[in-house]
Amino acid sequence: MSDIRTTEIKAGDAGAAERGARCLADGGLVAFPTETVYGLGADATNADAIARLYLAKGRPAFNPLIAHVADRVAAARIAEFDADAGRLAEKFWPGPLTLVLPKATTCDVADLATAGLDTIAVRIPAHPFAARLVAALGKPVVAPSANRSGHVSPTSAAHVRSDLAGRIDMIIDGGSTEVGLESTIVACLGRPRLLRPGGVPRAAIEAALDATLDDAAADAAKPLAPGMLASHYAPRTKVRLNATALEAGEALLAFGAKVVPGAERAVAVLNLSERGDLSEAATRLFGHLRALDALMATEIAVMPIPHDGLGEAINDRLRRAAA
Repeated sequence: MSDIRTTEIKAGDAGAAERGARCLADGGLVAFPTETVYGLGADATNADAIARLYLAKGRPAFNPLIAHVADRVAAARIAEFDADAGRLAEKFWPGPLTLVLPKATTCDVADLATAGLDTIAVRIPAHPFAARLVAALGKPVVAPSANRSGHVSPTSAAHVRSDLAGRIDMIIDGGSTEVGLESTIVACLGRPRLLRPGGVPRAAIEAALDATLDDAAADAAKPLAPGMLASHYAPRTKVRLNATALEAGEALLAFGAKVVPGAERAVAVLNLSERGDLSEAATRLFGHLRALDALMATEIAVMPIPHDGLGEAINDRLRRAAA
């Protein structure tokens, strides 16, 4: 795919959504901003385009994709909603929540996108440009993170360019993403299960359901949703978690006002949030990991992160990055 010329445009340019939609309709691959991270879009009904997407990312075909739709009507055409799914959609859509649901009989999403499963992952994005793009196409858009598979997720157009330039057709630059973490994924296939923590904290979902979420056991051979592989979101540099002191040659990913002993010897120090704000930390996580990875330190040492709220999702990404 190295002969593909990648066009770059601004999300605010006149007609940008329509140009992106035409590229998707022609079977092209378009990277675009969402509120979570940058997604790599393809027409979800076009199996050839989806095959190109898997190839561009180097993504294993057994790893299913999320279908992004414009509204609840479009969601109901591809997925079946029970009462729990309906409550969650009402509360959190548009937004960073993905629901894994049974496929509807009217679902026209290509089987390749769902890895042959009889379920489908679906969400309505909240980012204004993503919403316009999906509406302009008039079909579901699959959009995994716009990076090489397993690498640190992209939160800016520059991150997309460094991973995928020359492998995709278009990059739409909408600035830095707001949430900085991928969507939370909940399976509503009986009792609701949390498949991946993300931009909507567990506590908010449990409050909406008035019930505790079960955790899903990962199946490396046939995951139900993206982000469930043991090794994911990984920089090239080895990641060391819960660091309480720094070793020579390490870079430090800090959190909070106080840093660990030995930080003065660090190759570099980047702080996710000096004031200990987990929302700020989530926004900065992937960008800081990419920046520290570029320094070729012996390791990236990561200070402990609280597990409450968005901390659960941050720790999930760090654990997979270190796997």
